Amino acid sequence: MTQPQQRVYQAWKGDNRFFFGGRLIFGPDVKSLGVSVSLIVVPVAFFCVFVAQHLRHRFRTYDAGYAILVVAVVYTIYVLLLLFVTAGRDPGIVPRASHPPEEDIHYDDLSLTDTPGRLQFPRVKEVIVNGMPVKVKYCETCMVYRPPRCSHCSICNNCVERFDHHCPWVGRCIGKRNYRYFFLFVSSSTLLCIYVFAISALYIKFLMDGDYPTVWKALKHSPASLALMIYCFISLWFVGGLTGFHTYLISTNQTTYENFRYRSDGRPNVYDQGCLSHFQEVVFAKIQPSKHKFRAHIQEEVQAPPANGAGEVEEERVGGPRAKVGDDLDIDGDLLKISQRHKHGDIDIEMGGGDAN
Repeated sequence: MTQPQQRVYQAWKGDNRFFFGGRLIFGPDVKSLGVSVSLIVVPVAFFCVFVAQHLRHRFRTYDAGYAILVVAVVYTIYVLLLLFVTAGRDPGIVPRASHPPEEDIHYDDLSLTDTPGRLQFPRVKEVIVNGMPVKVKYCETCMVYRPPRCSHCSICNNCVERFDHHCPWVGRCIGKRNYRYFFLFVSSSTLLCIYVFAISALYIKFLMDGDYPTVWKALKHSPASLALMIYCFISLWFVGGLTGFHTYLISTNQTTYENFRYRSDGRPNVYDQGCLSHFQEVVFAKIQPSKHKFRAHIQEEVQAPPANGAGEVEEERVGGPRAKVGDDLDIDGDLLKISQRHKHGDIDIEMGGGDAN
């Protein structure tokens, strides 16, 4: 009985976690997502129970007080959806190669005592981006030259296009395909904090206008409002600061990784195309589809030939009057045959398809 064929996500070499049969891909620290959800849901639940419900009848016209409760619930669901979309989609993982790039491999000069076919290829290459040279590095793990703005995440163990950072609160890398949702998540969380803080302060104001004329008496009557205002004030320093920082990064077309690594180099930003163009790209541009089909069946991979024709090497120890060492190397399309013969102490070198150097 043949075993069922594996799917891509079942043989995945990165450190990601898959759910629902490979339909959702998370980072290895996906458990931190639960902490983030709690930090959003618990304060909003307290807000709805101890603040919003007391304001339902404060606005008699059209029962507008109910809108405060509805807006809090609906907007929280929207923030949570942005969080899960950010955490559960491919951030732009670059496909791995099964062997090093053959076109960039060359061989060291060989002598009779050298190890045949020692692979050498450049670790850094230059490509042209917007008319300026940009260096791209070779990734030893993925065996590919990383595209510009790509970096290898040591936590997820993947190369990610337009790598920004690995966010511990979201539990995954932030890259080309989920940066938009990450930015919307932090900016929407900022607005949610402002909303809860403002409505809680408004409720204290209503209490002071009624039976609790001083701030102290009003806060003593509603300690939940005080706790929510303190919590939102502290949270605003975090999510509000992130929103401001990433607004700056978008306006200059930088990533967090680039900003922290190259800020002291003084190099020009080759990706700067104008502030409006950057925001349009992040917020409105079409997101490219993933380069992986995680639920696809793994195809039988044909064994790749040895790079640059570094093939069989036959060696025979010298046990009599003759010894032969044959090395076949494909160099510039020519076949080099080296034969060593002990004839009167002389060595003859024969070339096939080329001239002796």
